[in-house]
Amino acid sequence: MGLISSLVTAPFAPLRGTVWVAEQVKNEAERQYYDPGSIRRQLTEVEEARRTGALSEDEAARMEKELVSRLLESNRRKNS
Repeated sequence: MGLISSLVTAPFAPLRGTVWVAEQVKNEAERQYYDPGSIRRQLTEVEEARRTGALSEDEAARMEKELVSRLLESNRRKNS
C-alpha cells in the first residue's frame, strides 16, 4: 500500500513543498511582527519622532496603540 500511495500522491509533492515554504515564511513573519524587542524599539522611535515633531500627537498615539496591542498579543502568545 505504501508504494501505491506514494505513486498516487507523487504529483502533489511540489504543492506540499510550496505549502511548507509558505508556512515557514508566515511563521517567520509572525515571529518578527510579534518580537517584543522590535516592538519596544519601534515604541522608542515613535516617541523620538513625536519629540522632534516628525509625528503629530494623533499619529503617535495611533501608532503607540497599535504597538502596545502587538506587545500584549506577543505576551499572550508566549504564555499560551
